[in-house]
Amino acid sequence: MKSFLILVSLVFTLGCGNKTAVYYPKPKGFERIELPKQEYQTLKGNYPFSFEYSTSAIITPDKTKDAEPYWILVEYPTLNAKIQFTYKPLNGDLAKLDKHVSDAYKLASKHQVRATAQREQVLQLRNGKKAVVIEIEGEVPSHFQFYATDTSKHFLRGAVYLNAATLNDSLMPVVDYLKADSRRILETLKWNK
Repeated sequence: MKSFLILVSLVFTLGCGNKTAVYYPKPKGFERIELPKQEYQTLKGNYPFSFEYSTSAIITPDKTKDAEPYWILVEYPTLNAKIQFTYKPLNGDLAKLDKHVSDAYKLASKHQVRATAQREQVLQLRNGKKAVVIEIEGEVPSHFQFYATDTSKHFLRGAVYLNAATLNDSLMPVVDYLKADSRRILETLKWNK
């Protein structure tokens, strides 16, 4: 009986050693994104406008080749994102206003190649002002664009940009965070001159 048990154990041991282990790679997951607290500070400096922006963001001048005075970036280093602001004085010229509004729509339409949807709406803000918001869905670099004007002196356009190659499904919390910050900027926007 003892030899029978040894023989059975030996057969099982040899049978187990013939299979090679197959390892499968771990499936890819999404990065965990830590969103900063939504705390705000007032824009400082000699600008024809002011607003409240996130304490986790920094203000830098726009250094693109076509940049004009008062063009700024609100950069979010931890989110790898920014809001680009372009300011245009109107000086009471309605033709300028029409041109700047048209340019805002042209810039938003450049994303239509990769966009799956585009919605625009006029927001009535708590501060009594109105702003036009353009939301763009799909694998686009800018999901949210907006402009505000007093129709006689000032025109300010903003565009939210993500500097990441990650699929937008995983970036939706960042997009929503930046939309909320943009809304806060619009709600607190004041013309200084």
